[in-house]
Amino acid sequence: RHGAVKSEDTFKTSPFHFDLWFYFTLQNWVLDFGRPIAMIILPLEWFPLNKPSAGDYFHMAYNVITPFLLLKLVERSPKTLPRSMIYVSIIMFVMGASIHLVGDSVNHRLIFSGYQHHLSVRENPIIKNLKPETLIDSFELLYYYDEYLGHSMWYIPFFLILFIYFTGCFTPVQEESRMPVAALLLMGPSSLYYWYLVTEGQIFILYIFTFFAMMALVMHQKRKGLVLDSNGLFLFYSFIITLVLIALWVGWLWNDKILRKKYPGVIYIPEPWAFYTLHMNNLHAAKESL
Repeated sequence: RHGAVKSEDTFKTSPFHFDLWFYFTLQNWVLDFGRPIAMIILPLEWFPLNKPSAGDYFHMAYNVITPFLLLKLVERSPKTLPRSMIYVSIIMFVMGASIHLVGDSVNHRLIFSGYQHHLSVRENPIIKNLKPETLIDSFELLYYYDEYLGHSMWYIPFFLILFIYFTGCFTPVQEESRMPVAALLLMGPSSLYYWYLVTEGQIFILYIFTFFAMMALVMHQKRKGLVLDSNGLFLFYSFIITLVLIALWVGWLWNDKILRKKYPGVIYIPEPWAFYTLHMNNLHAAKESL
């Protein structure tokens, strides 16, 4: 019964959830994007390298607040959604984000020791000289938990929940397919955050498949005379702008030979933090030496 759709669900409409989308965007920027920045700018004496950093506490708060906001978003859907799938996805999300918390904490603390994100683990000067060499395998395992397992268990349920919510954002009322001014104002920060999420998380394939599924659903529902409501339009247009931002990012760094070496293959999407340690960090060091 949890996954059943009531006959009247199709005709329900939902106003734009400004409060939830605002809190969602704000905590994404502060607790996710802001956590490595807080770790770098705050005095090292406050958070010794052998203790959790300010960014780690940001990450802990993110792991609690984001699942709560996702659940509240799903609860406001005008359509009855499959609760069992939502709950399992939330559990996986928390597990993946927690795994990432540990790996990301250590990896970002390594920056203070000279670790360079634009290089692979074995190419980093502070890593390749470790003795015994089996320690390098341990750091590669840490990198795997951080960048692969943690990201997969974090982002797959995250995008799945957004898509499940998106399936309930259709209405037969044409007048409901409009976005208020508040939605337009939030669209820029929201899209920019998704750009960061996709590029830094290296999840372009997951993102593009989710986007294609959303487009297919929109075309399918259009044949039934259904259109997206304001919440669906906000999510859909945010994904479109995100794709444009990713294309601009890739085009800007297309000829960067060093980043090309780290990100070989057909899909070339550099991470913002790799760009920072390669270019911006060197620029800051040069200014300090003057």
